[in-house]
Amino acid sequence: MTQLILIVGMPGCGKGEFISIAEEYGYTPLVMGDVVREEAIKRGLDIKDSGNVAKKLRDERGAAAIAHLTLQKIGKEKKYIIDGVRGISEVEEFKKHFNTVLVAIHSSPRARFERLRRRGRDDDPKTYEDFNTRDRRELGFGLEDAIAIADFMIINEECIGTMQKNVRECLERLRENGF
Repeated sequence: MTQLILIVGMPGCGKGEFISIAEEYGYTPLVMGDVVREEAIKRGLDIKDSGNVAKKLRDERGAAAIAHLTLQKIGKEKKYIIDGVRGISEVEEFKKHFNTVLVAIHSSPRARFERLRRRGRDDDPKTYEDFNTRDRRELGFGLEDAIAIADFMIINEECIGTMQKNVRECLERLRENGF
């Protein structure tokens, strides 16, 4: 049976690091933000506007719209890691179809802002005000509710080595439980 690890957390919390390590454990990554960016391109919009495209998709197709689009990308591999869950309705949609576990990653706003500045992706906020606006938008999708129901929680405030150690411990626990 196909297994999914769903990753939830605010932008810049360390989801990408979790995914990199999960790939070492045989998981195929699917990034829900990539699905939104693809939809933005299909609609002739700038990918920098992906947050508004995500909102529009949810307004048009319901709270689980991006989960529906992501489900279409799941192939024959047995283990996936899904990045970018934003609400309980998305978690429930994935659980309807696959064996899933939800992992939340938490970091303070200051740590996340600095990581996003260093990352420098086109849609990353340039100012702390833009960062706060983005956080409010993400929370408006119900992200905090998904974090609250997570099966596992990883705190990412210390050095990268600590984060990597915590991710490996989480993945080992999942492996012991048949994931």
